[in-house]
Amino acid sequence: MKFVDEAVVKVQAGDGGSGVVSFWREKFITKGGPDGGDGGDGGDVYIQADENLNTLIDYRFQRFYEAERGENGRGGNCTGKRGKDIVLRVPVGTRAVDIHTNEIVAEVAEHGKKVMVAKGGWHGLGNTRFKSSVNRAPRQRTLGTKGEIREIRLELLLLADVGMLGLPNAGKSTFIR
Repeated sequence: MKFVDEAVVKVQAGDGGSGVVSFWREKFITKGGPDGGDGGDGGDVYIQADENLNTLIDYRFQRFYEAERGENGRGGNCTGKRGKDIVLRVPVGTRAVDIHTNEIVAEVAEHGKKVMVAKGGWHGLGNTRFKSSVNRAPRQRTLGTKGEIREIRLELLLLADVGMLGLPNAGKSTFIR
């Protein structure tokens, strides 16, 4: 198996769902109030350390990962479903660095540790949120915001188990064989 200690991936968090303009309609109730629901939040992107992995070879072939988008709201004050998160499993001791800013986004040093690398978009608001004593039938809503897009470099940091010191020509290489 080939050993890979560095990989570049592009991650995109899910967009937030939009709110909806809807009004309550029922038999004998012709002018019901607003009942438009909010959208769902977009899914986040995480990296999680896994002690069963020892290389980043999986991220050499698939370079784009996208979390799920939040659903739009619905009538009847129904909130849209939140988008599913995506978890990238990496070996223990992996560091995620943003390529454009050279900022260290995350570093996972313990098994099971989970760190967010891209935040999902915020949900949009339905017309129920805009009703007031003055405006009883609002026809406005907000759209969900875009999810974060990042291009990150995953670096596997290796720590040596043994160190050898010695004078030149002292037989260090022979000792290894």
